[in-house]
Amino acid sequence: MKTELAVAVAYTDSIDSEQAKKIAKKWQFEYIGDVAAIAKRADLAYVLQVHEQALELRKLDEPKLGAIKVDLVAGAAAHRRKFGGGRGQDIAKAVGLKHGFTPHVLDATAGLGRDAFVLASLGCQLTLMERMPVVAALLDDGLARAQLNVDVQDIANNMALIHASSIDNMSLANQPDVVYLDPMYPHREKSAAVKKEMRIFQSLVGEDLDADALLAPALALAKYRVVVKRPSYAPPLADKKPSMSIKMKKNRFDVYVNQAIPKV
Repeated sequence: MKTELAVAVAYTDSIDSEQAKKIAKKWQFEYIGDVAAIAKRADLAYVLQVHEQALELRKLDEPKLGAIKVDLVAGAAAHRRKFGGGRGQDIAKAVGLKHGFTPHVLDATAGLGRDAFVLASLGCQLTLMERMPVVAALLDDGLARAQLNVDVQDIANNMALIHASSIDNMSLANQPDVVYLDPMYPHREKSAAVKKEMRIFQSLVGEDLDADALLAPALALAKYRVVVKRPSYAPPLADKKPSMSIKMKKNRFDVYVNQAIPKV
């Protein structure tokens, strides 16, 4: 994980100025008002901007990358919610969703919340933990917008965010049945969308060099199992052999079983 780079909060339209001020205060970032102010701020690496009531992150030295935000209502999240395959999805199998068993899942490396949202849409109670303030602010904003949307508010209301380091504070999550881990790993992926997001994220967060330290507290906390998402070419987390793996085209889920899931 990198040391924190210079980030400030701004708005693109003055109608969102109060929202931008509240976000800056909540997450303890500098507030610079109109986003045009970045022209005089060579010290800033990123801006968190409120644009059309949504918080977005821009990497200032690579403007062509555009902005990223958490959108749990439209786009890829909506498509996956409607057509993703329900409980037949590999992620559902990995966490043990079956015949009436719907676990409380701690997503201890929440990121932009996509996998957590999928699990919540399948009925799971989700606790999300994210240590990077910039990422947590984006996720918090995306969840707040989703809670106002009639199509997904029931799902979003089943997701609670904790801003903390999972390595030190995993036990803040109240008795999860399953702990889900998806630590940052160098991506070979070349698609434009992943490239854009990963370039912004890896420059901000760096690789999770301490990711191996997540497995022991996860195994100690999870009632039934720990699920680790890995690129297909990556070694197991902490070089610990899983109980089983679910292999996909580019990734796999390594599953570490503490005890069998009850037959409901």
